[in-house]
Amino acid sequence: QVRLVESGGGSVQAGGSLTLSCAASGYSAAAARAYCLGWFRQAPGKDREGVAAVDRDGMTKYADSVKGRFTAVQDRAKATLYLQMNSLKAEDTAMYFCVGVRCALLDYGLGTAAADTFAYWGQGTQVSVSS
Repeated sequence: QVRLVESGGGSVQAGGSLTLSCAASGYSAAAARAYCLGWFRQAPGKDREGVAAVDRDGMTKYADSVKGRFTAVQDRAKATLYLQMNSLKAEDTAMYFCVGVRCALLDYGLGTAAADTFAYWGQGTQVSVSS
């Protein structure tokens, strides 16, 4: 019943900007307390990479590769997580997934959270950056 629906992907020129949205629904109160939303991405031939995630205190953890360029914004009222991406690079090209991970795992880093076997995944939205 839990659903994570992404939108906002597309094709942009290097240096451009794009904003992704993730709408969560169908979750229980217990899940809302235990899980945190984040963005992960995967490109063909590459490992899954945690991009950004917001913990229970509203603090965001970012991958080193996107620090200073990407910003995750959480709208608690709408149960929506946005990812504002600026100064996009060709290497940002990937399928971006909205993921609900156990908040406790974020204490160990995005890599650990990305491997959460109890995570909920959206269908993904493609981001393509041309140089």
